[in-house]
Amino acid sequence: MSKFIDRVVLHVRAGKGGHGCASVHREKFKPLGGPDGGNGGNGGDVILEVDANVHTLLDFHFHPHAKAGNGKPGEGGNRDGKQGADLVLKVPDGTVVVDKHGSIVVDLVGAGNRFVIARGGRGGLGNASLASKARKAPGFALLGEDGEEMDVVLELKSVADVGLVGFPSAGKSSLVSVLSAAKPKIADYPFTTLVPNLGVVVAGDTTFTVADVPGLIPGASDGRGLGLDFLRHLERCAVLAHVVDCATLEPGRDPVSDVDALEAELAAYKPALAGDAGLGDLADRPRVVILNKTDVPDAAELAEMVTEEFAARGWPVFEISAVSRAGLRPLTFALADMVHQYRVEHPKAAPKRPVIRPIAVDETGFSVIADPEQPGGFIVRGTRPERWVRQTQFDNDEAVGYLADRLARLGVEDELVKQGAEPGAYVTIGDVSFEWEPTVSAGVDMVPTGRGTDVRLERNERIGAAERKHASRVRRGLVDDEG
Repeated sequence: MSKFIDRVVLHVRAGKGGHGCASVHREKFKPLGGPDGGNGGNGGDVILEVDANVHTLLDFHFHPHAKAGNGKPGEGGNRDGKQGADLVLKVPDGTVVVDKHGSIVVDLVGAGNRFVIARGGRGGLGNASLASKARKAPGFALLGEDGEEMDVVLELKSVADVGLVGFPSAGKSSLVSVLSAAKPKIADYPFTTLVPNLGVVVAGDTTFTVADVPGLIPGASDGRGLGLDFLRHLERCAVLAHVVDCATLEPGRDPVSDVDALEAELAAYKPALAGDAGLGDLADRPRVVILNKTDVPDAAELAEMVTEEFAARGWPVFEISAVSRAGLRPLTFALADMVHQYRVEHPKAAPKRPVIRPIAVDETGFSVIADPEQPGGFIVRGTRPERWVRQTQFDNDEAVGYLADRLARLGVEDELVKQGAEPGAYVTIGDVSFEWEPTVSAGVDMVPTGRGTDVRLERNERIGAAERKHASRVRRGLVDDEG
């Protein structure tokens, strides 16, 4: 049996960027062929795309984890790594993406509309791309970045022109079945529909959609029953139609009290998308009152009694019977006229032409603040410094020296001095903390040493052969300790 899902939590993770390659060209009779390490490929993006053939979030309910392809690492011979494959997720029209803080990220309406929910990581540069006049044969490459990872909530808001509102078993599903070709579940006992049903109605030259929203009860706007789960499906409806059961035998219920109770819930409900599509709050939507089940004699008499009261509120009133189909034709054309009027007053915006604007690759700004958890420590924040740290191989002295040069040229060293940083102070950039050593010259051209090494970072703590020989002679008593 198919299952309707209109709210899911989705875990998305974009692809990782491939690492750059540190390679030296090797060829017979050419021992110093130069660096030829290729760049890593970028990670794939996770993209949400509206598909007219998708009507539910069921696939994401069973597969809540979405991961794009990783970029391939670069290779020798100046061969760049392959780009990671993008992951395109098909979502229904009317899907709203909400982040973990409850803020709306994007509202996807219209077939073909796309949004990149998670961007893939950048691939690292190979040593061929890092070569310069001062560093002709780098013995390192940059690491690829991780792709974006996050949890988002997908909520489906039905895109319908007319929303049918009413108590459980008021006949909304039956009305959809006779107005359109939809075949919702209908039973002859009191129950409430568990999923919204949509139907397409044709009246003359006007075609519109009608949504049967599951039955509401008093307290629905506060989360009672299924109210909050399905009230959001009314947010995009241009017309709200109250379907009233005039043949109910429940004590204390009558058409007027039913409508008043539902109106109170509609007024109390606060849409997540305030002013969605320019429609305003639910309390401001045009209303229609549909008095159903008038094929029952007592219901017909009751409908005649309450018609004038609803008409006094300025609402069109229609007496119908979904079973005998009496009164359906005037209702259908009246709804079509109201939808047509709304479309005239709110014409669809012309499709926007794609505009390609240059986007800055990086931001040069950064800030240095005192570390609240480390006395005398500092935290460096900024797009470039944090990216450079993520791309650095800290087990490679030459790569660390290259990072120091980049930070110095950006002005991080000078800013630390202005902030009063002392030698040995802990400095944190991104997820890495290190001891600041201002005595290490950075940002100047250094004479390169061996591949993968940096003379500024040499720390040789091993005991030399002469020292070991002297210690052995001391242990044997051949010389004193001071000799």
